[in-house]
Amino acid sequence: MGFWAPFYPVLFPLLLLSTRLVAQRSKKVIEIMESARLIDGHNDLALQLRRYFNNNLTAVDLKTLNKTNTNINKLKEGNVGAQMWSSFVLCSAQHKDAVRLTLEQIDVIKRMCTKYPDFELVTTSEGINKTKKIACLISIEGGHSIDSSLAALRMFYELGVRSMSLTHDCHTPWAESAAEKHNRQSHRNASLSKFGQEVVKEMNRLGMIIDLSHTSSNTAKMVLNISRAPAIFSHSSAYAICQHHRNVPDELLKMIKKNNGLVMVNFYSGFVSCQKLSNISRVADHFDHIKKIAGYESVGIGGDYDGATGFPQGLEDVSKYPALIEELLRRKWPEKELKAVLRYNFLRVFRSVEKVKEQLKDISSSEMEIPFEDVNNPCRLNLKKPFPNLGLSLSKTMPPALNIIHTVILYIVSIILIGY
Repeated sequence: MGFWAPFYPVLFPLLLLSTRLVAQRSKKVIEIMESARLIDGHNDLALQLRRYFNNNLTAVDLKTLNKTNTNINKLKEGNVGAQMWSSFVLCSAQHKDAVRLTLEQIDVIKRMCTKYPDFELVTTSEGINKTKKIACLISIEGGHSIDSSLAALRMFYELGVRSMSLTHDCHTPWAESAAEKHNRQSHRNASLSKFGQEVVKEMNRLGMIIDLSHTSSNTAKMVLNISRAPAIFSHSSAYAICQHHRNVPDELLKMIKKNNGLVMVNFYSGFVSCQKLSNISRVADHFDHIKKIAGYESVGIGGDYDGATGFPQGLEDVSKYPALIEELLRRKWPEKELKAVLRYNFLRVFRSVEKVKEQLKDISSSEMEIPFEDVNNPCRLNLKKPFPNLGLSLSKTMPPALNIIHTVILYIVSIILIGY
């Protein structure tokens, strides 16, 4: 103690000053976040509801749930004003029951956001602005959920889905994934096939936000070149800071800027620091880099909570968002830019998507179908060939005995129809 005694007159005022500065910064963070309530681009709580509770909401209290990174009390503590909830199903469901599983995930999100008065389901940018509650938006994570069907895409929109990522960690028959483990597999089509381009155009027409997280760089480039509306990366970070295939390289950051789109930074440590451990400062480095390359208008937040395991120290769950804003304030980010990152950049993108929808309102729904050879699998029935040649397309999937019966039935029906 004696050694430090001569320094007390200097150390005490410095300590007092630093305490006051931290308190002032914390107060400023609260003011900013209350005036620009956060819109987060990606959360996988619905996946955990299936995992832990089989989507049984009576078995859980979402206000205090502690098995997950997300609960209602934590969302409020984190000043979350709107959340894009992911209705994700595993890639192993592709060509099987992905559509059914996706419907079940949409169902649990809608039930969750209806059951709790803290939430409000919204489908428009105006809905986000009007509500004083936590706005619930629904997204689909992975184009395999539509089973290569534009009709399914449209029906998902009718159910309230307002965003879809074109792939997850698997190629679809019409778009290419960035996942390295799947890139070793051959992909029959271009990075974005003709049908894939039609998916993009139909999403523009519907007013559905195109999400490029998980897509390959080549797919993302093609989308950004043809989409009439801005696109987003709902939960991806900067490749220059962490060289992970899920992150966005500078070339794409520049294209996103030109597209007036958005990169919503992912907090998962594996994408932040390319290792298991990370911290708030490293997350802030991604914000700084994207701002440097594409401008602050291109930056948002997509924490990916409950979609990954291992978040940076100080950002362990959804209550911790203020700590990030405090770090960005410390780095001299202006208040105007922080409000844009928190809220107004996403609203700008959403409004632009809605504007494109209005411009395309006189365009009819696309009736393009994916070529059957691109989706030919045991779980898909070919009904494209008209009667009476229908049996030819079915015969390949029928046992011989059933095929004979089917042929006889068709023959009898044809006799009745033509009057012989």
